Amino acid sequence: MKRETDTFDTFMDSSWYYARFTSSNNKNEIFDENSKYWLPVDLYIGGIEHAILHLLYSRFFHKALRDMGMVEGNEPFKKLLTQGMVLKDGAKMSKSKGNTVDPQSYIEKYGADTVRLYMMFTAPPEQSLEWSESSVEGASRFIKKVWNLVNERKYLDIKEPSIFTKEETALRRKSHTTLVKITNDFETRHSFNTAIAAMMELLNFIPDSFKGEDADESSKYCLNEAIIILLKTLNPIAPHISEYLWNDFYGDFSNDNIESSWPEVREDLLEVSEFDLVVQVNGKVRGKITIDKGLTQQEIEVLAKSIDNVSANLKGADIKKTIYIKEKIINFVF
Repeated sequence: MKRETDTFDTFMDSSWYYARFTSSNNKNEIFDENSKYWLPVDLYIGGIEHAILHLLYSRFFHKALRDMGMVEGNEPFKKLLTQGMVLKDGAKMSKSKGNTVDPQSYIEKYGADTVRLYMMFTAPPEQSLEWSESSVEGASRFIKKVWNLVNERKYLDIKEPSIFTKEETALRRKSHTTLVKITNDFETRHSFNTAIAAMMELLNFIPDSFKGEDADESSKYCLNEAIIILLKTLNPIAPHISEYLWNDFYGDFSNDNIESSWPEVREDLLEVSEFDLVVQVNGKVRGKITIDKGLTQQEIEVLAKSIDNVSANLKGADIKKTIYIKEKIINFVF
C-alpha cells in the first residue's frame, strides 16, 4: 500500500505556490535560504477575478506560514498589478455571449508580435481594452516600419567620432532620452503603451538622409546607435521580429544575444546645450529663436530683439519692463 500525499484542497495549492517556487529543487526542505532571498514577491500580476479569493487566501496562508516560522515578512507580495479585461463591442469576451475573438487567425494574418504589440499599446495594463482590427493593422504598420529600417542593413564597426553635426547630436539625444523613458516605463510605471509610443517617436525622428549609402560616417554611427536602442527596447514587446532583425543586423559583430544586456544610457547626451525661446511683445508672440544655454540674459535680449518681427513691433517703443522666464519666454513690455 502507498499512502496518498496529495490531500490539500486546490485553494491551498494555489495559495503558497509562489513561496515553494523559491526552493523547488530542494527535496528535503519546503523552504530554504533561497526563500529568504526571493521572498516577498516583488510584483504580482493577475486578473481582477483573483482580487477577492486567491489573493485573500495567499495572504492568509503566508501569515500562517510566518507564524509557524517557515517564511519571513508580513505580506506575500510587495506590489500588485491588476490586469484589465479584453472587451468586444463594450462587453467582456465570453463563450456564452459568443463575442470571443480567436487570436490564432490574427496571428496567422499579422504575426504574434503584432498582436502582442497591439494589446500592450492600446491601453495601460490595468485598464480594459476594446478589440479593434483596424488598430491591429496600425500596430502592423509600425512593425513593418521597423522591418524596413533594419532589414538587410548591416552594423558598421565605426568608432565614435569626435565631432557631430547639430542633426546628429539631436538624434543621439533623442535615442538616449527615449531609452531613459522606456526603462522607467518598464521598471517603475509598468506603462507599456507609453513605452511603445516612445519607440514610435524615435523611429519617426530618424532623418531619411542618415539611411542612405552616401550618408556621412558620423551619421551612420548615430543610426547604428538608434537601431540598437530601438531593437533592444522593442524586444520585450515583440521578441520574434526584434531578435531576427538583431541577428541579421549585428551579424558577426554581435558578442551577445539581444536579451543579454540592456543598453547603457549616456548621461552626457541627455544635457541639452540649446533651447527654443518664445519671444513676446506686450504679451503677444512675435517670434521664436534657438538660444545657447551659456548666454547671459543681456545677450539673450539682444538676440531676441534682432528677430525681424520683434524689432518691427518694438520700433520707436519705450520698453518699460523685460520679463524673462528662464529658457522658456522673454516678453518686452512697453
